[in-house]
Formats: sequence, structure tokens, C-alpha cells
Amino acid sequence: MQKYILNRLFQGVILLFIVGLIVFALSRATGNPAELLVPDDATEDEIQFIEHQLGLDRPYHVQLFIFLSGAIKGDFGESIAYKQPARDLFFDRLPNTLKLLPLSMGIAVGVSIPLGVLSATRRGTWIDKLASSIGVFGVATPNFWLAIVGIYIFSVWLDVLPPGRMGGPSHYILPAITLGTFSIAGMMRLIRSSMLEVLDTEYVKLARIKGLPEWKVFWKHSLRNALIPVLTLFGVFLGGFITGAIVTETVFAWPGIGRLTIDAVAQRDFPLLQAVILLDAVIILAVNLIVDILYAYVNPRIRFD
Repeated sequence: MQKYILNRLFQGVILLFIVGLIVFALSRATGNPAELLVPDDATEDEIQFIEHQLGLDRPYHVQLFIFLSGAIKGDFGESIAYKQPARDLFFDRLPNTLKLLPLSMGIAVGVSIPLGVLSATRRGTWIDKLASSIGVFGVATPNFWLAIVGIYIFSVWLDVLPPGRMGGPSHYILPAITLGTFSIAGMMRLIRSSMLEVLDTEYVKLARIKGLPEWKVFWKHSLRNALIPVLTLFGVFLGGFITGAIVTETVFAWPGIGRLTIDAVAQRDFPLLQAVILLDAVIILAVNLIVDILYAYVNPRIRFD
């Protein structure tokens, strides 16, 4: 296990380095942030002065070295737009995003597990086809469209839920439903696949041969073993949650990490954009490592070399 953890940590460092290179290159492709900080009639000398203050007049390899060496120490520099340390801005907004996590994950798990189990146990029937159709709908539905439709129905038409911004409990419902729906399809497929695999195992067939009631075969031998991979759902969900939060938080004006990412891109805030993406990557890698370790303890059939 220790060897596996060390190997995963090494892979994580390599992945973070690659992510750092990609985000550095893509952020520079968005344009010159100095042009957004000066009036429209600014002279070239004024733009160059701002570039010098921001360190953007240095060669790219020097900027990359400064960025990577600072990232190793957790220092991503000062946000160009907010004039605050980029790392502090990230951790100030992170709690707002995490407030949506329990409810949105509860929605995703609460819908995907029953649908996945029904689809597997009623394979080939109309229930299976309906569940698969719901899964396809979930994959094909853009987050922003679902969010806008939700606002129109529940905020404009029915006037029962607020259209956005962070506030009381009712403000959490629409963003959480949007984020939860984003992950239902993938999680449902994982549950269905796991359930089908368990139903085809020898111990389930043996339980039926022994004449055990179908409900006992289902609850004691099938479902309990099929739900072991549910641990991995958290890793799957977190990636979709962070990705979906970028659009969802923007539509609902939610002051979280997703909204901060869009602001950083729009304002060409290189330090902030680099900090948000790298720290998101660190969180996702750490959660997936923890999930893999827990999975090894929960499922004794898994052994890591």
C-alpha cells in the first residue's frame, strides 16, 4: 500500500506540472491584461509601463520559472484585478462552492442509485430503456440551459424560488439541482454496470439455486456488493462538480470558485487563473487518492502492488 501511495503521489506531481504548463500557455493566449488596465486612448509607453509593473515584459521562460517556483511554495502571486494574493482569493471563495456540495451530491446519488439498480434488475424492459434515456438526457443537457430553464420555471413563472445569488436555504435549491443533474448520468451508468456484474456472479446464482427469496438475494447478496464502488462515485462527482460549478455559479451569480474562474478569464488575471486551476487540480487528485485507499479497505478483493 505504501508503495502504491508513493507511486500515486509521484504521478500527481507529474500531472500538476503538466497542468501548470498548460494553464500557463493558455492564459497567455487570452491576450495582454495590461490593455484592460489602461484607458482606450492610452499610449504604447503607458501599456509597456503596466506590463513592466506586472512582469509581463520578461521572457516567457522566466515568467514560467517564477510561476512554477512560486506554486511549489503555494505562492501564486497577486491578483491583477483584485490586488490581493490569488491563493487567499481562492480559499475565500472555496467555502461558498462547498456549501453546494452536500445537497447537489445528495441529489445525484439519490437519483442515480435507484435508476442504476432498476435499470440493471429490469434489463431489457421499458424501465431499463427509460433509465437509459434519462442518462442520455443528462449527458446531452448543457448546464447553462438547465439553469436558465430552472430560473424561468421556478423563479419567473411560478415565483417560488429566488433566481440567484447566495442567501437563505431557498437560494441553494436551483444551483444544487443543476449541479446534481450534471453528474446523474455518469453515476447511474457506473451503478448499472456494477449491479449487472454482481448479478452475474456465482454467489448470486448459488443463492438463487438454494431457493432464497428474491428480496433476500437482492438486498443481502446483490445490492450490498454492487454499492461498494459507490466510494468511487465521490471522485467522479467531484470532477463534474468543479467543472459544472464554473457555468452554474456564473448563471446564478453565486460567489464561488466557478464564478472566480470566469472572472479571472474575462479580466485576463493570469495569477488568479493559474491559482484557481492548479488548486482545483490538487483537490481533485487528493480526493481521488483518498477514495482509492478507502476502496482498498472496503473491498478486500482489491490489492495494490
